[in-house]
This record gives sequence, C-alpha cells and structure tokens, in this order.
Amino acid sequence: METTSSTETTFRDATVDDVPVLVALVESAYRGDASRAGWTTEADLLDGQRTDPEGVEAVVTDPASRLLVVERGDRIVACCQLEHRGAHAYFGMFAVSPEAQGGGLGKTVIAEAERLVRAEWGATEMHMTVIKQRDELIAWYERRGYRRTGRMSPFPYGDERFGIPQRDDLEFELLIKDLA
Repeated sequence: METTSSTETTFRDATVDDVPVLVALVESAYRGDASRAGWTTEADLLDGQRTDPEGVEAVVTDPASRLLVVERGDRIVACCQLEHRGAHAYFGMFAVSPEAQGGGLGKTVIAEAERLVRAEWGATEMHMTVIKQRDELIAWYERRGYRRTGRMSPFPYGDERFGIPQRDDLEFELLIKDLA
C-alpha cells in the first residue's frame, strides 16, 4: 500500500507515446503474479494478456474516447478509458498500479472521471461492465454509487486478446451510476 506523499496527483490525456507504459500498467494491475500485490487481480479467473498495444492505441486515437492518465511525479500510476456514448459515458480500462492500491487513488480517479464526463460531455450516467464473478470489485463500485443492473453480456471466449479464461461461466454485468 502506498503511503501518503507530497507528490501531486495530476491528470492528462494519454498520447500514443504513453501506450507501452499503459499496457504494462494494465497488465500489472490485472494479470500474473505482479497483480497479486494489489486487490484488483484477475489472475485466478484469467491467464494471458488483459490488453495489447493495438487496443490501447485504438482508445487513445478514437475521437469519441479519451484515455485519462494519472501521474504522481513523473510516473504513470493509474489510467481509465472514457467513451462518449450520447447521454451516457462508458468507463473502462481502469487500472491502478498494484503498489498504489489501497490508498484512495482509485476513488480520486473515478471521481475525476465522473466530473469530466459531466462537464465536458454532459453525460447523465456512467456505464461500465465488470466480470460478474468479481464480487469484491463490484462491491467497491457499489460503495461509489454504481448499481448492478442484472444485464449481462458474454465474455469473448476464444479471443485471447482479452485473456485465457480459467472457467467457463464468465460474463460481464452492466453497472450504472446516475450522474445528474
């Protein structure tokens, strides 16, 4: 767990030059042994990769999206994808460095993301999808005001760009928060 420091947390939009660092950040937060240092790991559910350079670059260059980068000092410590979808925004690719987890950074990032989509896009809701088996993570989002909808979408079995499932019952649940 990171201790409180005087290093300021800053937010900016990602650039194509950030892609390698962002891929490594996302992987470290969700996959492999390194991810077990934090609590967001999916290592017991999925092997393989969480994302790839092409996927991250697609988000960075998409005019309807922005990939928010969070820095402390000269180090990228978190990120999230925001996608403008009409009256709502989609929140995804949320990653906090395992060493920075547990100190409130995630709460700060999600609050800033919600502020941005309200202010810049006029979004009245934030949507996200979470693997339904991630009870602890869903509970964390519920404490931030998100509600479970019971609306499921299939996990992309057979597409190793999203990982190699360790079980056959994975699916995503839509969570929504009213931002109005």
